[in-house]
Amino acid sequence: MSNSFSKPGRWIAAGLALIAFTAVFYNLVKDNMPAGDVRKIEGYTPLPKATLQIAETIPVQEGGRIKPLSTFAGFTMLSFHGARSMEVQGDSAKLKITPTAWLMDTLFRPQLAVKMPTFRIDNSVVLEAIGVTARSKRDRYSYEEIEPARAKLIELAQSYETLKKTKKEAGQNDTLDPSQAQTIDLAYNLRSYESLLGYFGFARYGVKLTGSGKHGAPDQRADISALLITAPEIRKQVSSSKAQGTGLDPRIEDLLQQVFDAANFSKFGLILLPPANPKQPIWLSAGNAIYNTLTDTEGDAPLAIADIKLLESLARSVTEDEATFRTELTKVRDALAARATQRGEYRHIALEASYYRNAYFLNALVYFIIGTLTALAMWTVGKGKAGRILTWATFAATVTGLVYCIIAIVTRCIIMQRPPVGNLYDTTVFIATVVVFISLLIEWMTRRRFALGVAPILGTFFIILSRRFELGDAKDNMDPLVAVLNSNYWLTIHVLTITMGYAAGLLSAFLSFIYLLMRGLGLDDGDKDLRRSLTRAVYGMICLTLFLSLVGTVLGGVWANDSWGRFWGWDPKENGALLIVLWTLSILHARLGGYIREWGLHFASVFTAAVVTFSWWHVNFLGVGLHNYGFTAGKNSVYVFYAFVAAVLIFGVVVMAAEMSRKKAA
Repeated sequence: MSNSFSKPGRWIAAGLALIAFTAVFYNLVKDNMPAGDVRKIEGYTPLPKATLQIAETIPVQEGGRIKPLSTFAGFTMLSFHGARSMEVQGDSAKLKITPTAWLMDTLFRPQLAVKMPTFRIDNSVVLEAIGVTARSKRDRYSYEEIEPARAKLIELAQSYETLKKTKKEAGQNDTLDPSQAQTIDLAYNLRSYESLLGYFGFARYGVKLTGSGKHGAPDQRADISALLITAPEIRKQVSSSKAQGTGLDPRIEDLLQQVFDAANFSKFGLILLPPANPKQPIWLSAGNAIYNTLTDTEGDAPLAIADIKLLESLARSVTEDEATFRTELTKVRDALAARATQRGEYRHIALEASYYRNAYFLNALVYFIIGTLTALAMWTVGKGKAGRILTWATFAATVTGLVYCIIAIVTRCIIMQRPPVGNLYDTTVFIATVVVFISLLIEWMTRRRFALGVAPILGTFFIILSRRFELGDAKDNMDPLVAVLNSNYWLTIHVLTITMGYAAGLLSAFLSFIYLLMRGLGLDDGDKDLRRSLTRAVYGMICLTLFLSLVGTVLGGVWANDSWGRFWGWDPKENGALLIVLWTLSILHARLGGYIREWGLHFASVFTAAVVTFSWWHVNFLGVGLHNYGFTAGKNSVYVFYAFVAAVLIFGVVVMAAEMSRKKAA
């Protein structure tokens, strides 16, 4: 190819890459961007940072494990709001609300929390159906705006659930349209949010002692903790009235109803009280503690009463000065942490709070983005002093991003007490790390800058993919695994091996894409040595993909025999892994037999991306098989990737045909 095309080709490639990069980056940040004006909340002042840091390390139980309040807040906010931050207008300035700050406001300052734009609505049809005026097709709304239509929302959601159930029973496709599914999600989110808003209602209001007011004075109020001390006497009165067949004193009956109502409202939302019995794995909510004490259910009544009294003091102190509230919050945190420590369940709480606060993967993404920009500039300017400076800048940014990824993965392993890969999110961040590491290793061996440029681009892509998946899933991916995966030994030797095989296959495909792009736009200046280096790198990655996939597949069969009593069952995930093995084996045989040469190797390598994507990602959407776990159904973005692979192959064929045509003409 003539070198006269090289300079324009470089700028064309850089421009296309920058457009693609901008589109991807916008897709990443748009969820954190408010659709309209920032919501103003009169009288809102943020809680001090010192107070929030104490709250972060309060232990709670959710998803089968003990985690810091900050983790619970982060994923709860993500599921409601579609982001881990919220921007509001306070009395004097715009404020960025963190998940912990949002949850603390919800629990202790509900009069302000109901005004926050908590609920993300992606389809205005949902609001129109329940009679709420929509500001735009997609926006975020407060509880205060949705609450007037609550009854209609619940009614519609129930009707859609009934419709889904009816379709399923009739053997029909039970998939609801997007607005119906979002209506159900909004109804569940609204009720979950209400359980948080009213969680400390028992502490704020206590119980009304009917008939206690004298001489026209209003009825007095009593603390539930004080009332629970008299629970044995109340139970005696109830038993006596039943035995004698007489009605219960109306005042006692009213009192009991108030307590049970308070317990029911505080039964969900936060499970934060470690039980006295160290053999009891299930923690208690405030409502559980109230109900158990009043009904003499198994438990430690004095401890439960002390817990309720502590929570009452905390809830009421929020109306006093900040120092008092912080002191009471510290008392609660220290008391719960001490009990959790005795049970051996507080070990990694501070580390996990720090993990999310430091946002290692987000920092890695920032450096990968910087590396991507410098890599594009490096390829554009070519060699020379500027090129060398940009090369070192790309290397420094990429290595820094890689270090952040490694720190994040090691931290997650310590917290989870298992190997790094156990679900789809884990595989994405692990593949990001492996791909960047291998790319840098290839660069160290070749010193031709193509692998160095690929590393931050792929790092950026996979970290963004992991963040998009986490947003759509809105689940804590450090929660315990399904039973079949609960084996550190097999997770280490099978899942890590097969996942590294995915990484190697995807990297080989992208290197081949770079090869086709270079030849198509003349970016290699006709450098045959560069082409051979790239081809050798791709061949080596295909070999590595085959080795890792074959070993991982065999080990998976051994695991399947151990878990399910059979080595192979033609499960979709098993078939996908076998497909990678057969495809890469075919490539190597065709290459050795002379059926494909340089062009053919790269075409086959590009198609490997589709094969790996099917095995790694797509089979999770099929909804069948023993490996049917840890995925979000209904995602069609995988087809966009298949279309991209097809476009690359078509581009390559056109380039090859053009080159052959020029050679014949010459």
